[in-house]
Amino acid sequence: METELVFKALSDPNRMKILNNLCSKDCPCNVGEVACCCAVDLSVVSRHLSILKNAGIISAEKRGKEVFYHVNRKEVAALLRQTADNIEKTCCS
Repeated sequence: METELVFKALSDPNRMKILNNLCSKDCPCNVGEVACCCAVDLSVVSRHLSILKNAGIISAEKRGKEVFYHVNRKEVAALLRQTADNIEKTCCS
């Protein structure tokens, strides 16, 4: 997971809404379930999901004709924790 890609992916308000929506779910969601958090077309949500996936923030699993998305919680949390630690070390010592 590349830090720059993660922060670039998280810089968009709609992608943050999508991530928050996925984080609030206990199970993977399809595009339609994810889209309920944003006032944008499904095609736009799909593009946002693709960016989040390419950054390693979420993963996708195809089931039949549908794709279900879930957050890579441990990996994202570890990266954010490491980033916070680095900021604290360099700024607050």
